[in-house]
Parts: sequence; structure tokens; C-alpha cells
Amino acid sequence: MAKDSSFDVVSTVDMQEVDNAVQQTARELTQRYDLKGSGSSIELAKADATITVANQVIDILNGRLVKRQVDLKSVRWDKPVAASGDSVRVIGRVVQGIDKECAKKISKDIRDLKLKVKAQIDDDKLRVTSPSRDALQQVISHLRSQDYGIPLQFNNYR
Repeated sequence: MAKDSSFDVVSTVDMQEVDNAVQQTARELTQRYDLKGSGSSIELAKADATITVANQVIDILNGRLVKRQVDLKSVRWDKPVAASGDSVRVIGRVVQGIDKECAKKISKDIRDLKLKVKAQIDDDKLRVTSPSRDALQQVISHLRSQDYGIPLQFNNYR
């Protein structure tokens, strides 16, 4: 029997690129005339992967993230919360890995394709195996066309 081919479906974010985007945004806050003296700020907590920003800074940060090839789906924004004075704070969480519910949904979608492939959930990634490389290519193209609310990458294709 021939050896099965496989690949991993993962959702990872390069935190260094996120850090660089936050630093560029902070630098722009000090330079832009319309934001000087507004009390706008941005903070990145690397330990728990959260970004705390003033509400008007989100668009600037999103522009910096896009320029650094960080998918905007990888940041989940909470509801705005009133801060001191008239400012509003928003906390964004950088999503790393695929949660169980999303992995089950992806696995079900792969099964619904009716191809000879197996999808196995392994912590925060999904391993897809098949004896046919063509079937794996079909699965990859199908998953790219779907929207699961998180960015997907395909690693370890062998």
C-alpha cells in the first residue's frame, strides 16, 4: 500500500508582525495632527495576546496590519467600553490556533465533500490525510473558498 499524503490546517499569526504594526500605529498617533492631544493610545500585551486601543485608532491599526500581511480576521474585537473622560477603549484578542467548534465544522465540511480523505483534530490544528494528492488539493481549494472567521494556513504538505 502506498504511503498516505497529508497536510495540516492551522491558524497562526506572526506576533512579531503584530508588534511591529502596533509600534507603527503608536508612532503615527504622536505625529498625526488630528490625533495630537486626543489621549489616544495603543498597548499590546504579548503574554495574553491582547491589544487595547482607543476606538478611533482601530482603522489606523487595521491599515498597518494589512501592510504587514496579518489577516484582519485574526483579531477579534470586544465591545467598546467607556474609559476615563470621554474616551472609549476597545480590546482586541489575537486568535492563535483553531478552536474545537471551528475544527469540528471544518472536519464536517471535509467529510461532506465525499472524497477519500480523513480529517483528524489534534489540539489547535487539523490533520488531513489521503492516499490521493489530488483529493488533498481539492480539500485545500474548498477550504480556501470557505469563510470560517479565522485565517487558515496549510502546512506540512507531504
